[in-house]
Amino acid sequence: MIAFLKAIPFGALLAVIIALFMGSGGATGGMLNIFQVDVNFPEYGINFDFYWSWMLFLGGTFLAFVFILMMDD
Repeated sequence: MIAFLKAIPFGALLAVIIALFMGSGGATGGMLNIFQVDVNFPEYGINFDFYWSWMLFLGGTFLAFVFILMMDD
């Protein structure tokens, strides 16, 4: 369980980095389904957008989870 919780930030980071490069080039990634997320909170002066893919997040989290399990003694 702890290994899975440790893997979640790595999966999110991998998803954001790969989706950034693919999404900014206009690609949707096919089955990866890369889409643009707009975060807008005008009362706090927050307005930004980023690219995201749930399939990349799940795949990256699984990959990091396996690596963390392999490193455990």
